[in-house]
Amino acid sequence: MMELKVKASDESLQAVNDFIHSSLPAGCDMMVLNQIDLAVEEIFVNIAHYSGAEEADISCVFEYGGDDKGVLEVIFSDAGKPFDPLAKEDPDITLSAEERNIGGLGIFLTKKFMDSVEYEYSGGKNRLKFRKKIILP
Repeated sequence: MMELKVKASDESLQAVNDFIHSSLPAGCDMMVLNQIDLAVEEIFVNIAHYSGAEEADISCVFEYGGDDKGVLEVIFSDAGKPFDPLAKEDPDITLSAEERNIGGLGIFLTKKFMDSVEYEYSGGKNRLKFRKKIILP
């Protein structure tokens, strides 16, 4: 498992993306990579903007499985105020953008694109973990 500690600010987002990309196999499907990037941005920017934490820790591992498949697991943790983004009700996507309440779409897409998303608060830290199955080239 690889680990990265960064300042919880927008300026660190590229370093976080580069870190996660470095754990992925060469030739990763572009659509899957875009889904991972969206999830990473959503989670990290929320930490940077709303948690009150000065730093964020990111752990990442890609586990190879059989039959040309693998699983990416990413864990974000911060010592900011407790907040479970998964507890928020999903937005009603049948409504037009003008009719919907602001917020919640990014975590909704994260939950849809990733195979699992889990949150816990323990030891004074928020921890959000996602897993994404990846078919290898």
